[in-house]
Amino acid sequence: MSDKLTVVKYTFEGEKFEILVKPDPALDYKLGKIKDITSILVSEEIYQNSGKGTRASSEKLQKAFQTEDPLVIAEKILQKGDLNLTTDQRRKMTTEKRKQIITFIAKTFVDPRSHLPHPPLRIEQAISDARVNIDPFKSVEEQIKDIVESLRSIIPLKSENLSLEISVPAQYVAKSYSVLKSTGVLKKEEWQKDGSLKAILEIPAAARPNVIDRLGSVTKGTAFVEVLK
Repeated sequence: MSDKLTVVKYTFEGEKFEILVKPDPALDYKLGKIKDITSILVSEEIYQNSGKGTRASSEKLQKAFQTEDPLVIAEKILQKGDLNLTTDQRRKMTTEKRKQIITFIAKTFVDPRSHLPHPPLRIEQAISDARVNIDPFKSVEEQIKDIVESLRSIIPLKSENLSLEISVPAQYVAKSYSVLKSTGVLKKEEWQKDGSLKAILEIPAAARPNVIDRLGSVTKGTAFVEVLK
């Protein structure tokens, strides 16, 4: 297909139905960014084989969709069918989803030997080495389990939490508190008479370097952080 049109395919009880759509608007529709179906369709024809120009019969449309209204049918096909992405669309979507998956793994999983996250470049190389298939339409959460299982034969991965004991001087509590709330779960808070804070923060193990860096930045290195055994 060209960059001006592509196909959406849908199968119902063995019968195939196709519509011709504009690639970018159709993708926006599938992603929930637009709702106007008329701006997506190349034509209002419902095909059984668009390549051959074979149109679907009224009987088959009625059986599959309980209507012959082309806009209603096209909407159902777009919602439930498979959109043929252009090469450029698939490349861009897959690249973006790959970045999201790498970020998720780096933040959620650690090397069980060091209890530190693998560098993003190492994760990216492992994804390539494992020949992981990334689905651009599925969320990270929907496919991360299978991806991690594929990667474990190449790099050790473990999902675990750490508890950090943290002390923050009074003058930096306001800024530090927002960092703590945004990076983990506060399991315990003890406000001292001098206005300082002692807390127990539970975080994904891989987030430890980031938490320490952020606390060090907002407290000018005066925060105390210790991993609880």
